[in-house]
Amino acid sequence: MKLWTVLTIIAATILFVVALSNTVYDATSPSWLSWHVLLRKSYSVIAFALVGYFLRRALKEHDRLDAIATCVLGVTAYSAAIEIGQAAVGSHEGLLWNAVDVACGTLGGALACADVIVRRLAATRAI
Repeated sequence: MKLWTVLTIIAATILFVVALSNTVYDATSPSWLSWHVLLRKSYSVIAFALVGYFLRRALKEHDRLDAIATCVLGVTAYSAAIEIGQAAVGSHEGLLWNAVDVACGTLGGALACADVIVRRLAATRAI
């Protein structure tokens, strides 16, 4: 296996386990903060962007030309897998919050590719 592939697997595994942890949930979502949900969603977008960055680098080291779409869709699928895992261990968020969380995964995946997306947009406008 190549370096970025291994790093992607390690990061995704660690963050998956963390996402299923009630202890981490309680620590990152203190009920005394009125904006604790926004804070937790922000954490998730950052975590998804990190996994997405590693995935993008792993795709590049395997010469994948469609890395942006694969990265964004891959992180979205990863986020959906976390939602399934959370449901399996007893989370009762409901479909609306599940959809919001998967959207956070999509946003994180897009942020991981933002520099490439911006460069491509700039190049098309220059034509």
